[in-house]
Amino acid sequence: MNNMYFTEEHEFFRKSFQDFLQKEVVPHIEKWEKTGHIERFIWEKFGEMGYFGIYQPEAYGGMDLDLFYTVIFLEELQKINSGGFAAAMWAHAYLAMTHLKKEANHEQKEKYLAPSITGEKIGCLCITEPFGGSDVSGMRTTAVKQGDSYILNGSKTFITNGVYSDYLIVAAKTAPELGNKGISIFVVDRDTKGVSATKLDKLGWRASDTAEIAFDNVTIPLTNLMGEENAGFPYIMQHFALERLIMGINAHARSEFALEYTIQYMKERTAFGKSISKFQALRHRVAQLASEIEVSKTFNYVTAKRLNDGEYVVKEATMSKLISTKVADEVMTECLQFLGGYGYMEEYPLARLLRDSRLGPIGGGTSEILKEIISKMVIEGKEYKPAT
Repeated sequence: MNNMYFTEEHEFFRKSFQDFLQKEVVPHIEKWEKTGHIERFIWEKFGEMGYFGIYQPEAYGGMDLDLFYTVIFLEELQKINSGGFAAAMWAHAYLAMTHLKKEANHEQKEKYLAPSITGEKIGCLCITEPFGGSDVSGMRTTAVKQGDSYILNGSKTFITNGVYSDYLIVAAKTAPELGNKGISIFVVDRDTKGVSATKLDKLGWRASDTAEIAFDNVTIPLTNLMGEENAGFPYIMQHFALERLIMGINAHARSEFALEYTIQYMKERTAFGKSISKFQALRHRVAQLASEIEVSKTFNYVTAKRLNDGEYVVKEATMSKLISTKVADEVMTECLQFLGGYGYMEEYPLARLLRDSRLGPIGGGTSEILKEIISKMVIEGKEYKPAT
């Protein structure tokens, strides 16, 4: 199947990225998991190697490669057992930078996108709010036009890279009376007066910084508006297809990693005079998990191919995240059980994998919200179209 999607150049990229991660990232993971702060140098190393530019335009320093380089990037990040580190990297490259790529004008791209590709600047995407959760249209943050500026007030929460980033891509209502038709997107510098961040303490994704962010009469110039005023909601919805597919790919990759580790453990662990991989009850559970992972991965690859070919795969990407994250949670629970008491120990990888995986059915739209979106498309025939 790999030959259907991955060329020799893809596989060369995979091997070189694996080597990079083992040499430059893995030695620091335990420290970052403890401190919750990914040191600045690694962002710059990612930038030097071009990893933040694989899906970005050449005009700003990117390589504009096909989406399967991104698939490899995501898969390999899941296999070093730090969901937080992986999230920090892809939230920068595929949440903040995707909005810059699609909605920013030339001047904004020069100022923010180009240094994001080199790793000199780190970005975050600020959409979710304390009272809104998955209800994007219910956001309360406002941007009121006054002369040649907007005055930004409100708050965001659960923002990956929200503490240590250099700029924020912020969704706010410029016409609250219009509901979801009155949302706009802005780029805001971290050091702007009135912007503050509070670091959140999380169950998993410990290496990444996640923040609640407050905007208290933040004055930003009109030139910080990205795209058209009041067109923010369609922009956000459009990019959810990529974000949800990313989370689906992440899920199948960490599932593969967990099961491969567990199978190796089972082969080496003996009970009652034989390897526990020989017990039929365990073998059949492994067979079921392996089948579900393979089905998820195959569907995700097909969906990535369609997205790469220019199709708007909002339904399929939503299904990808819904099913793949559910499978991943099942895999982590089962694999931890296969390890017995050792699965509960922090020195073994399953405890962290279980915690990190649990975010899958929550972030980027809860599974409950995704089911409602799919229901509208499947039952009522609703169609979603891209904004740009």
